[in-house]
Amino acid sequence: MWQDLEPVGRAGSGGYRRFAWSREDHTLREWFAGECARRGLDLVEDRMGNQWAWWGDPDAAPGQGIAIGSHLDSVPDGGAYDGPLGVVSALAVVDQLRAAGIEPSRPLAVVNFVDEEGARFGVACAGSRVITGAMSPERALSLTDADGTTMADALTAAGRDPSQIGRDDETLRRVGSFVELHVEQGRGLVDLGVPVAVASDIWPHGRWRFDFPGEANHAGTTRLEDRRDAMLGYADLVLGARKEAQQRGCVATVGKVAVTPGGVNAIPSHVTGWLDSRGPDEEAVRAAIADLTTRAADFGASVTEESWTATTHFDQPLSDRLRGVLSSDAELSVPVLGTGAGHDAGILASAGVPSAMLFVRNPTGVSHSPEEFAERDDCHAGVDALTACVTDLVSP
Repeated sequence: MWQDLEPVGRAGSGGYRRFAWSREDHTLREWFAGECARRGLDLVEDRMGNQWAWWGDPDAAPGQGIAIGSHLDSVPDGGAYDGPLGVVSALAVVDQLRAAGIEPSRPLAVVNFVDEEGARFGVACAGSRVITGAMSPERALSLTDADGTTMADALTAAGRDPSQIGRDDETLRRVGSFVELHVEQGRGLVDLGVPVAVASDIWPHGRWRFDFPGEANHAGTTRLEDRRDAMLGYADLVLGARKEAQQRGCVATVGKVAVTPGGVNAIPSHVTGWLDSRGPDEEAVRAAIADLTTRAADFGASVTEESWTATTHFDQPLSDRLRGVLSSDAELSVPVLGTGAGHDAGILASAGVPSAMLFVRNPTGVSHSPEEFAERDDCHAGVDALTACVTDLVSP
């Protein structure tokens, strides 16, 4: 399965460009459907196009279904493991259960969430946000990509009906628990010397758009004192974000910028910068954004909050159960780690679906980059851990 996915959306950088409702996304969805068909799973889509492949009838046991899986899309030039490791591992769990002769007493689903990264339309976890009602269909459909294509247009181009998307209580009623396996996006497990951990929570995090006004003019003939250079406000944002993060114990990143008119010899008339900020303390993150907003106002900027997710605590009884299963045969207790990365499991948890996560060791700690990596043995350890957890959850 890993070899099948390797060439899909591969960029010259060695990373991946797998964006929602693109040609590459279609290929990935077809691959997922084929793997599910090979295993005799019943594939259905919810109102946002998330793919759910069921072993057993979820409607015969409402609220009893166990779901595992993740996503297949990527950030621009992202790594191979973020998302796909969880999907491939979930399919491998089905294989291991069948090889062991285990017939689940509860319906089991493998899920592929769409548009988790938000790389194309700017809002992360769009697939899970829409079906849980965390994002309205009207807002989702109006989101635009860098080319000005709306999500509504992208759905239409992909052969889908935009009017069908929306909150999906029928799908959510089927799920009693969701467990997402994911490559760790940090170095916690490297320092602890173990291959797998259970997640405790997701840090509060958000994305903001800063729009700085200016006036286009000639870069060579306009005196410095006569310039209204929109780039100066943006530069202050970049430096200010780093300073605020250091002072408040959080992180802040300006990772995307759009410059108008975008000429080397033209003074920018408008600059838009997108800021991502998160941290273990919600008040610290909010305070950092408030200070940056005040600084940006000195440059005439407007600030728009594009997304915000408060601290997400995973279901304690479920997490404790998983940790108990994984620690029963281990010499050392399985660690519990928080994370600064957002996930579909966090969106479902916020919507009241009991959710938990497993992390697989990342030897470099690098993620959202072609250098993202996990050792083969650690990936297998992740599959074994997820299989053990699912076996416990689906047992009578």
